[in-house]
Amino acid sequence: MKRLIGALLLAPLLALGQGYPNKPVKMIIPFAPGGASDFVGRILQPNLSDLLGQQVVIENRPGASGNIGVEAAARSAPDGYTIFLGNVGSVAINPGVFPKLAADPLKDLVAVTQVVDVPGVLVAHPGFPPNSVKEFVAYAKANPGKVNYASPGSGSQNRLEMEKLREAAGGLDMVHVPYKGGAGPAVSALVAGETHLMFVTASSAMPMIKSGRLKVLAVAARKRLEPLPDVPTMSEAGYPAFETGSWQGVFVPAGTPKDIVERLYAASVKTMQAREVRERLAQGGVEVVTSASPAAFERFVADETARWGKAAKQAGATVD
Repeated sequence: MKRLIGALLLAPLLALGQGYPNKPVKMIIPFAPGGASDFVGRILQPNLSDLLGQQVVIENRPGASGNIGVEAAARSAPDGYTIFLGNVGSVAINPGVFPKLAADPLKDLVAVTQVVDVPGVLVAHPGFPPNSVKEFVAYAKANPGKVNYASPGSGSQNRLEMEKLREAAGGLDMVHVPYKGGAGPAVSALVAGETHLMFVTASSAMPMIKSGRLKVLAVAARKRLEPLPDVPTMSEAGYPAFETGSWQGVFVPAGTPKDIVERLYAASVKTMQAREVRERLAQGGVEVVTSASPAAFERFVADETARWGKAAKQAGATVD
């Protein structure tokens, strides 16, 4: 009897895959406009809409370091009409810094594919005296407690990156200033001169860098970025293996039928192969990276969750 009931409940969902999609698809982005996730989502949106044959509608659900968006996606019907553009922070870091979550990304979401890797950059207000990582470290040591840095929250990747640099530099006495709503508000505060510097994704800061409203000290990536050929990597600046890219990927609610997951996987990968998508992303310093399969992305997310959980514990990162 239980098997019969289960089959009857599953039948409508399986049927959905046959004509899927036949109405608009919602894409939840767990951060406010202006950040890397919104930048990536709005670039892939048109091509993904064309490939699915239905409009993909972006819905920004910022708050709680991405947890509000994660919960909204996890609680959505598992029918393929809600997809989630998650990143390393909302999916892999938050479980290690929030003592209690309303939704567990590993259990309540199904990984479809990674889509990009967004390298980080160390940026500063133009009025901040140092013009290199070496000068920044020397300045911070000479002015203990007088240098502050911004982040989207105490448990954010941006905060953990700065903690990593502070430790690598021998322990820098700095003041952390957390903001809410994703990287956008923190970057805006830095541009306004409220703070001195911060780690942020390249795409979030690129317009301000290009316009001279921010200066970039280094790139936290394995190689220099095409839009910033004269900016050294953290490794070149004397801090090897300092690569802290913010990957992003497509997820759906747990329970979504496998055929729909495969349909979204194929459409997402093909979207990221489009020349215009790659070119627009490259302008923001974003690299296209897709997964070999949904299963491969699932393993990657699990490994990242374990890695960042360990880093958060070592740094003593807690929520605000």
